[in-house]
Amino acid sequence: MDRPLGSGMVSPIEHFVKRSFGTWRAQRSGHNLAFRHVEEVESEIRIAPADQQSPQLAELLALNQVKTSQICCPFSVTWQGTSDWDENATSSGDCLLVPVPDTETTGRLLRSQGYTETIPAVGRYHFSDDHIFVLITPYERASAEERVWFATDDLRLRVALMRTSSGRGVLQASFSSEIRQLED
Repeated sequence: MDRPLGSGMVSPIEHFVKRSFGTWRAQRSGHNLAFRHVEEVESEIRIAPADQQSPQLAELLALNQVKTSQICCPFSVTWQGTSDWDENATSSGDCLLVPVPDTETTGRLLRSQGYTETIPAVGRYHFSDDHIFVLITPYERASAEERVWFATDDLRLRVALMRTSSGRGVLQASFSSEIRQLED
């Protein structure tokens, strides 16, 4: 049951984001249905609080006509990974993500760079009854559905589907396990 915003308790989105902070070692298995190919990707992912005064945050909020008072716990994600599809290539990037809650368990997620297309994107999130973070992001040529949950404090699991823009066909499906790297 949703509580009104500002009820004094930590919201599910704030709890989820703060629980995600750290450096994660990820193993992703992706099934590209269009190419009939299975890809294995190993990555290092760093999730950290975003600088509340950064020009990038101000720009993203202005682009989406969102006030600072509407947001919760902006964070940044940086990654670097290698794929067995092209063993000589590494991929890397960074993204600013900004939750804009509507209720305790639903809202928008602003992204400086999308998951499926490398353009700014806005997804809709909610938390399922079993505390899974569900994010659906429409793009120009496709849509992404991601589900992320914690098996333990230091093990996150992620399932992602890339769908056709109509939502009827699945282009890619992937599963990731992410293990938090503990400080020495």
